[in-house]
Amino acid sequence: MTSSAPRFPLADDRLEDFEARLITLEGATRTVHVAGAGPAVIVMTEMPGISPHVARFARWVRDAGFSVYMPSLFGRDGAVPDAEEGAAIFRRTCMSAEFRAFGAGVASPVTTWLRALARLAHAECGGPGVGAIGMCFTGNFALTMTLEPAVLAPVLAQPSLPLDDPGGLDISAEDLATVRRRLDREDLTVMGYRFAGDQICRAERFAALQAALGDRFIARELPDSAANPEPPPFFQKHVPYPHSVVTAHLIDEAGQPTLAARDEILGFFAQRLGG
Repeated sequence: MTSSAPRFPLADDRLEDFEARLITLEGATRTVHVAGAGPAVIVMTEMPGISPHVARFARWVRDAGFSVYMPSLFGRDGAVPDAEEGAAIFRRTCMSAEFRAFGAGVASPVTTWLRALARLAHAECGGPGVGAIGMCFTGNFALTMTLEPAVLAPVLAQPSLPLDDPGGLDISAEDLATVRRRLDREDLTVMGYRFAGDQICRAERFAALQAALGDRFIARELPDSAANPEPPPFFQKHVPYPHSVVTAHLIDEAGQPTLAARDEILGFFAQRLGG
């Protein structure tokens, strides 16, 4: 049974239950929305920014017993994704020196800042370590962040970069090998989620991750039929296929595969971090 209520928020999210902190690391200052208590989880937004759906996921993490650190990386924080504004944000981000949207084998420079944020969050929150989830444009960032010893629970939700190489990974071969050695040494795993028919995060990307990480990469592929058929306008126009597993295409109803994926991710954080 499906709900008759609107499937996406109709108003911007003011994020009033988060503390907006200006955090300077590696010579750069960013706004980070912080909430909760317990071990830290870095929640990295999908394109085109911290939408109400991304904030909803961050609240689920917070309510599961974690401190959420949600950095502002692009877009208007809390805004409902608008088709034209979202497209403009996408174009600007692709041209930014902090992100590498095209070309495999090199990580986006912003991941250095994000690793520093993980160190800070661990120092502030304690516990055995930090979780990290990237989504879409930031999806693979959680893998690069695993170079930071504090990161114990990386989740890759529909990792979409590089955009021009379906089987490419936005991490250097040397760093990828370092990550694999660490996963083996510390008995860690990386979780990955995608829809079967996703045209941005295609099967080739998960195959590349499987080849590089072996059984340390746990892949979850959801059927297209599990996706919310009525996502926000930005997705309806520019991403007209199942894509965002735990945000825009999640169906918040009992028994739905996307809700089960959310619960598995929260359980993964709890297992690794003790939240």
